[in-house]
Amino acid sequence: MSRRSLLRALGAGAAGAALAGCGVPAAFVEPGERAGRDSSATDHTLHFANWPLYIDTDDDDESKRPTLDAFSRRTGISVTYTEEINDNDEFFGKISPALMNRQQTGRDLIVISDWMAARFVRLGWVQEMDRAKQPNVAKYLDPQLRTPAFDEGRLHSVPWQSGITGIAYNRKKLGREIRSTGELWADDLRGRVTLLSGLDESFALLMQGDGVDITRWTADDFHTMCEQVEKRVRSKHIRRFTGNDYIKDLATGDVLACQAYSGDVIQLQADNPDIEFVVPEEGAELWAESLMIPNLARHKRNAERLIDHYYDPEVAAELAAWVNYVCPVPAARDVLASSKDEETAALAEDPLIFPDDAMRERLAIARDITSEERMDFAKKWNGIVGL
Repeated sequence: MSRRSLLRALGAGAAGAALAGCGVPAAFVEPGERAGRDSSATDHTLHFANWPLYIDTDDDDESKRPTLDAFSRRTGISVTYTEEINDNDEFFGKISPALMNRQQTGRDLIVISDWMAARFVRLGWVQEMDRAKQPNVAKYLDPQLRTPAFDEGRLHSVPWQSGITGIAYNRKKLGREIRSTGELWADDLRGRVTLLSGLDESFALLMQGDGVDITRWTADDFHTMCEQVEKRVRSKHIRRFTGNDYIKDLATGDVLACQAYSGDVIQLQADNPDIEFVVPEEGAELWAESLMIPNLARHKRNAERLIDHYYDPEVAAELAAWVNYVCPVPAARDVLASSKDEETAALAEDPLIFPDDAMRERLAIARDITSEERMDFAKKWNGIVGL
């Protein structure tokens, strides 16, 4: 079971969406007010907040995290690792009071989805990293992930893992292939299709199915997409909207095709080889969940060192072999390919971990929903989904 199966379907993100959507002036922190007193030189500790099941663990002792333990042995930095992020909006609500009031969060490093990371960058709640002290990041970061619209030059964020939102389906039960998003609306799939309920998770793939360039989509594109989805809800073609519980629906055969995350499907395929994942001909969304250093973090330099540790191809390969998402360090592929373990070596050839050139041509990073758009768009989408 992947860690994404622990997430709840995202709603309107009440408090967080309202704050960012209204663009509360007092919440913005000026660049000169973001850095705190860095105790890294004398205090060899670090507090790292992440999602559940999103780091490698020892097969015999789940309390041990090999890649993290290796960092501590090499640097002498003790890492307090907490699996406390279960939902982007929930975590936003947990730490936003401190950030907007120019207070420490108690965390030196966090991992959040890029659409939420965009909100943190806009509000000035995270610090710029010193890339001169992160040679692995500078050298090995996937070129396709280097220039997100929300963080030009990736100055405030570094991908932890990446992934693809595409289509998963049961080829044996469906009896045919699916190669485009439009095929989800075929008559033989009526009532057997699910879409993701979260606005940020779902909209890009649906727009791509209509031929929209998601790097520069417009409000008209959004409303056109909503009209089409609403029509298919009324006709009962769409069975329901899901969080990560689509995994169960697909595994049991209640659903034959659905919007899905690449990392989940790799794990589903281990139990059912009839499950396939498709990057549609029209394209799919490439996304990331990124490491960020909150304002006033007490161990910024330690955090930068930990980030760079995970961009060592050897370390990135070890992490990728465990989490099975798209690895943001392409050089890790050669490391896995050289493994003497056949199962591990085979991961180097999995395009859902290391997309090949043909697949990459169909992947795009969607522009994020702006603070001005979010409230109205979320209201529209949630009305259709029933949130």
